[in-house]
Amino acid sequence: MSDGVRTVPLKGVRGMIADAMVKSLATAAQLTHHGSADASALLAEKARLTEAGTKVSVEDLLMLSVARALKKNPDANGRVEGKEVKLHDAIDLSVAIALPGNLLVAPALFGAGDMDVTELRAARQDLAARAKINKLSVTETTGGTFTVTNLGLTRVEHFTPILNAGQICILGIGRMTDRAVRSDDGGIELRPHMGLSLTFDHRALDGAPAGDLLTTICEEIEGMAV
Repeated sequence: MSDGVRTVPLKGVRGMIADAMVKSLATAAQLTHHGSADASALLAEKARLTEAGTKVSVEDLLMLSVARALKKNPDANGRVEGKEVKLHDAIDLSVAIALPGNLLVAPALFGAGDMDVTELRAARQDLAARAKINKLSVTETTGGTFTVTNLGLTRVEHFTPILNAGQICILGIGRMTDRAVRSDDGGIELRPHMGLSLTFDHRALDGAPAGDLLTTICEEIEGMAV
């Protein structure tokens, strides 16, 4: 440190992350759609499961919603490799995990589309635990078909997530805020809404189907039932 300036070299893991972000932006036609979903049903389902003795988080239920939405929108599940779009039958859901030292990894939950919410939770917790001790495999950190990144515990409501290089889409999850909406009886009531931001590679997916995917994710959240 000199004259109040602290220099942090972009090397090692931080340098690898920096290079990957620049490569992603330089090689993909990235566009972001923003939306929001009423989280009332999701929070009610979380409470119901907790009451029944099954502990799950909001993020676990969101992963389930995304997996279900991708089954209905399969053209968003895959990777761009050179001049080809590789669409995958298996939903291998990458989950962004923040690590100490301003580091970030996004390992994949292979076969997430075939898991129930408790299996998704266990797989996510296993990845997070192994990420902290640097025990993730190269296949896990590079093999996903869709990424979810969560800033819901911050003040960020919407953002523009950068694609996990090669993947077609990444979903950014923002914080929940109460929003005034029209109730069934014609009055006004407050309901929790979460911000959602879907970045997609316009080479592989056009704006309308990307909008359909974001709409489907919102519908899965708003109709959540395990």
